[in-house]
Amino acid sequence: MSLKFVERQQLKEKPNIKEVAFGTTFTDYMVSADYNKDDGWHDFKIIPYEPLSLDPSTAVLHYAQTVFEGLKAYKVDGETVLFRPEENFKRLNRSLERLSMPKIDENQALESLIELLKIEKDWVPNGKGEALYIRPVVFATSKSINVLPSSEYKFLIILSPVGGLFSQDGLGTTKIYTEDKYVRAVRGGVGEAKFGGNYASSMLAQEYANEKGYSQVLWLDGVEQQYLEEVGAMNIFFVKNGELYTPKLNGSILPGVTRKSIIEFARDRGYTVHEDRIHIDDFKKGLEDGSVTEVFGAGTAAVVAPVSHLNIHGEELKVGDGEVGPVAKEIYDTLTGIQTKRVEDKFNWVKEVK
Repeated sequence: MSLKFVERQQLKEKPNIKEVAFGTTFTDYMVSADYNKDDGWHDFKIIPYEPLSLDPSTAVLHYAQTVFEGLKAYKVDGETVLFRPEENFKRLNRSLERLSMPKIDENQALESLIELLKIEKDWVPNGKGEALYIRPVVFATSKSINVLPSSEYKFLIILSPVGGLFSQDGLGTTKIYTEDKYVRAVRGGVGEAKFGGNYASSMLAQEYANEKGYSQVLWLDGVEQQYLEEVGAMNIFFVKNGELYTPKLNGSILPGVTRKSIIEFARDRGYTVHEDRIHIDDFKKGLEDGSVTEVFGAGTAAVVAPVSHLNIHGEELKVGDGEVGPVAKEIYDTLTGIQTKRVEDKFNWVKEVK
């Protein structure tokens, strides 16, 4: 793929990755493309990372037509690799369709990312748990406050080096607060899309949970508020009587790439995996009687985030012995091992940047 490349006059100094907070430092370049009804998606190019100039009437500022993705690049033996990037661009298109935004050519988007990574290869860190976070985003750019789908859009891919979320010794655990008042999404809404508004609407409950000493929110369904949906910005899994459970996709739950990978790996490994409608009271009972031995979130940033305690209806419950469980550790070690080519990739999930 031939992309126009606009070179910047001076490259940035590479940061000390140990001192970089997640999502605050960005590389020298980004991918940019534009859409209009006459030309479709066009003008794919790699340009210096720089501020954007937007008219005050720009549609995204008023009606929030914006979707994004999140994936990572890893450095393995000096080479850059990606983990299932095709799935991210498939999901990007599903999100675009739901927000009445024009789909993008998935191959062209992926190829533009690969060209960007070739240029930015020195930004990919190679320490344990470190990666280059990749953020594709599409947003409406028509200069109009008419309540209609925009006629113009911009596509960007920006890159941000990130350190490991856990200690060098392995996984850590987190405490979760079950939200009883607010909801993240409802069936028939936009919960299954990676839509910016889903995250904005979650922030008040997140602040409330943080004030109570919990790091994430366990979201219940938006209709009855009785069924498990997501935890923070992650999908949720738990182990009950040695079997793996996760809420089934219902239109309000984001179909995570990590979620899909865990289910495929676990079934291949011989685990029984249930995708069910899970009532909070049944889940609570399992924690109380000890049949639920592990709970963990799953997503791009952490891969696996084990839970040590849950607050449900004001009562704090310990998960198992409060430590990282064997199933979560096996999944984490295997997925991160595949991502960094330390474990055989029998699923062909890893894509090399060449």
